[in-house]
Amino acid sequence: MSIWNRRKAIDTASGDPAHALKKTLSWYHLVALGVGAIVGTGIYALTGVGAGLAGPGVMLSFLIAGAVCACAALCYAELSTMIPASGSAYTYSYVAMGEPVAWFVGWSLILEYTLVCAAVAVTWSAHAAGLFRMAGFPEFLLAGPHVELADGTHGLINLPAVIISFVVAGLLAVGSRESATINMVLVVIKIAALALFVALCLPAFDASHFTPFMPKGFAAHTVEGSGPNGIKVGVMAAASLIFFAFYGFDAVSTAAEETKNPKRDLTIGIVGSMLACTLIYMLVAGVAIGASRAEVFSKSEAPLVFILETLGHPKMGELVALAAVVALPTVILAFMYGQSRIFFVMARDGLLPPALSRVNPKTGTPVLMTLLTGALAAVLSGLLSLKDLAELANAGTLAAFIAVGLSVIILRVRDPGRPRMFSTPLWQVVAPGAILGCLYLFYSLPAKTQLYFLYAHGVGALVYLAYGVRKSVLARA
Repeated sequence: MSIWNRRKAIDTASGDPAHALKKTLSWYHLVALGVGAIVGTGIYALTGVGAGLAGPGVMLSFLIAGAVCACAALCYAELSTMIPASGSAYTYSYVAMGEPVAWFVGWSLILEYTLVCAAVAVTWSAHAAGLFRMAGFPEFLLAGPHVELADGTHGLINLPAVIISFVVAGLLAVGSRESATINMVLVVIKIAALALFVALCLPAFDASHFTPFMPKGFAAHTVEGSGPNGIKVGVMAAASLIFFAFYGFDAVSTAAEETKNPKRDLTIGIVGSMLACTLIYMLVAGVAIGASRAEVFSKSEAPLVFILETLGHPKMGELVALAAVVALPTVILAFMYGQSRIFFVMARDGLLPPALSRVNPKTGTPVLMTLLTGALAAVLSGLLSLKDLAELANAGTLAAFIAVGLSVIILRVRDPGRPRMFSTPLWQVVAPGAILGCLYLFYSLPAKTQLYFLYAHGVGALVYLAYGVRKSVLARA
């Protein structure tokens, strides 16, 4: 069989029942998983970075990124209920477009999920650094080598980020239901902290902070003098970064195989979490800009805490920082969960060594893959910056979202009569909208990020040609 004809059948996409995951999750677990993944680094840290790139126009950046993700979310909802198997965009691509494309998408998801875990670990470290200083940790163990310290030297490793990566991996290895229940409690804490921020900042709201609205223009453009691979600014440059803040809903689709009633619960989990988080983001970002000028708070690694401190609420700022310390691990948990499931399904399909697909009989989870994911995230978070991690993660996600949009179009044309528990409304508009929007966001990413993405997938192609192309289940069928 030609590799281009290796496609999974929809009805057998879940694979061998002997290597199946336990069905332990309900819709409320999935909504909490989605909100836990989406509301995190994007609002606690990237609001400031985005404001630095676009000024008050970062509000438009949130709207554009949210609109693109909404189109992708509707496509995900259709495919996840039609193909209720683990693997997310990787599995959908395998069914719609075949093995080589599925490998490319799976490799993109591995890139995305690992980098997201690392990026959020770095954000958590920025909020928890004070606690580690009180415990006696030296500064060079609180920042990676890219950070210049006050004495002119550079950091060695971001040790708090490494620690939290391993802690979350250990929690996930215990079991899906247990970690999902803890996740729900932490999500409530996180939302309560954001509500407190809004309540304290509203009295200081000043509409003049929104003028000029787009001081750095709309289209992404490189700052003069920073070279061809330099810094890009503008509303679209911020949108290509802030996109990171929205796409946690795709982690919900990786839980398809562990969901008790996937045809109902996945739709609620994906669409519900996306709508809830878009409203939260727009409210918090608008209040932040109204309470403090974008060019001021954009310089802080913890902008919400910084704004509260400048408004004379230092104790409340500490409370929000504490909530971030407690609750940001929910984002790492959601994406580390998704990453381990992508690894698991690719191994089950024979594209990675089969030993990686083994499920622990007591916990019902792929323990080896979960711990390996934690180790990869720990290494990256210990050495790289938040901005670099977020932008490279975005590149992988954009590739996956494009594949999902294409999969909807292909399956609509190839198999129009198949029952769809959830149908993407106006799919002729929504699916192409997701594809074109993602392509424009990818174009708006920094040139060096685009190059790193190509290098990473060059390595991925070599891995596939050396192992997967011969060892896949379909190759041996």
